[in-house]
Amino acid sequence: MAALEALTARFALVAVVSGRPVAFLEGALPAALVDPGGAGRGLLLVGQHGLERSRAGRRAVDGRVARWAEAVAAAAAGAEAAMPELVVERKGTIAVNLHWRRVPDRAAAGEALGRRLAERHGLAAWPMRMGVELRPPVPIDKGTVVEDLAAGHHAALFAGDDHGDLAAFAALDRLVATGRLDHALRVAVRSDEAPAGLLAAADHQVDGPPGLAGLLARIAGAGH
Repeated sequence: MAALEALTARFALVAVVSGRPVAFLEGALPAALVDPGGAGRGLLLVGQHGLERSRAGRRAVDGRVARWAEAVAAAAAGAEAAMPELVVERKGTIAVNLHWRRVPDRAAAGEALGRRLAERHGLAAWPMRMGVELRPPVPIDKGTVVEDLAAGHHAALFAGDDHGDLAAFAALDRLVATGRLDHALRVAVRSDEAPAGLLAAADHQVDGPPGLAGLLARIAGAGH
């Protein structure tokens, strides 16, 4: 956390871009970083793959998702009824994750169920680590978020460990190729579940969250 505090003090923009809800991020991070008051810029929190944002305690939800709340709830109930062995994680009213980490032999069946429910309720199905996420078919993902946040800056770094992070890597490529960003570093966080494609697309790899924390600490302290 000390590294994050140093990064927010030193760089123009530091954001946590996550598939988790903003409420989870606010609870997991120090209050002084989430809402620093007049002491500094603090972190920009982007949750639900871009459908939620929060800065200095002020939350905003993409207005296009509200009408899909009933569909998301129905998909979650359908998953629980059809495959009770799955972990059905409701992410507020915005999305639902179907996880088969506890029953990896049911991966194919779980993925097929997720896609059937998505089609039935008009939702988008997104592959995740050991799971699938069902959410509104709104054209926002980590790639569109990164393209919006990083454009016009001198350099940007993005670190990730899941399928959804590939879109952010691709966004950095586009920004550099079109001259809207001078330099980009794509960092893959290694784990037993990290997608092979993400590791292959990265400029640099680190070992798990401790490896990423160490990298951020070195960046925060560089030049001091």
